[in-house]
Amino acid sequence: MSEKKELLSLGKDELAEELKGLGQPAFRAKQLFVWLHKGKLPAEMMNLPLPLRETLAEQYICNPVEIIEEKVSKIDGTRKFLYQLPDHHLIEGVLMKYHYGYTLCLSTQVGCKMGCLFCASTLNGCIRNLTAGEMLGQILAANRRLQMDEPESSVGNLVLMGSGEPFDNYENVLKFLRLLKEPDGLCIGMRSISLSTCGLVPEMKRFSKEGLPVTLSLSLHAPNDAIRKTIMPVAKRYSMEEVLSACRYYVAETGRRVIFEYALIHGVNASPEHARELASKIRNLQCHVNLIPLNSVPERGLRGVSEKEVHIFMAELQKANISVTRRREMGDDIEGACGQLRRHYLNLAES
Repeated sequence: MSEKKELLSLGKDELAEELKGLGQPAFRAKQLFVWLHKGKLPAEMMNLPLPLRETLAEQYICNPVEIIEEKVSKIDGTRKFLYQLPDHHLIEGVLMKYHYGYTLCLSTQVGCKMGCLFCASTLNGCIRNLTAGEMLGQILAANRRLQMDEPESSVGNLVLMGSGEPFDNYENVLKFLRLLKEPDGLCIGMRSISLSTCGLVPEMKRFSKEGLPVTLSLSLHAPNDAIRKTIMPVAKRYSMEEVLSACRYYVAETGRRVIFEYALIHGVNASPEHARELASKIRNLQCHVNLIPLNSVPERGLRGVSEKEVHIFMAELQKANISVTRRREMGDDIEGACGQLRRHYLNLAES
């Protein structure tokens, strides 16, 4: 990491301590916090004294995330960003436009160590955790790019479903969420956020008590342990029974339903029998199933399903009175799936 200290990860009290060391009064902390969360550079922080602005520019990192590549879908306008961090590592994000506004898919780690076979993010393992500021920085970078075309627009919804397992970076993710809801910051409501986990049971239960009513999304992707173990290594640590029990605990503690992410993989988990087995496991649980036709990951040799298979699977769940939808496919023409753009860029760098 850079020797410069990153400021965007700091809360107001922490900023006050940092500024105190620079001989600055405590009230400067709120001013600096507001500027940082607007994505401004020190030269733009006009109500701060010039010597302080110069010190901030020389000794600190105010904006830890830079977009170095952007792809825009000709199909639906989805934008895929390749971000660079201060240590030159790469992450990515996807900005999607819906009728209710813009949603950003956000990364929480550089890579991922969970090893799910259907995900390109995990192919190079996990290099390091992201800081809270680097997560915030992805939103600010997306807002800057978005506002070049739409000055009044900004990201209003977040899905922590980019590269990384959020609960494998628990403390930084928690700090990010708390900073996110600060009234002097981006002030994005927790109910506008979805957090996706592959099923780290202790962290799921711990998070249930944090008082942050985000939508919990579980990457389930199988109707039983036998199949889940073949595509998700985490299933060897926590059984499906344990994971679903943690989901029930989350619902009881928060009153929020759980979303089950289910990638349909041809010949693996997508038959009508699999749908019926899944329904039997999640019946009477406050939940919704989000079906995801698999985006091909050539390195893994996994195939997606036909539209007919999707509809048959969905119909079986509906027969069992399970709430279910098919995920809207976004950015298919720009390597929209998690990890694909970063992987492509790294492959070019190695060749």
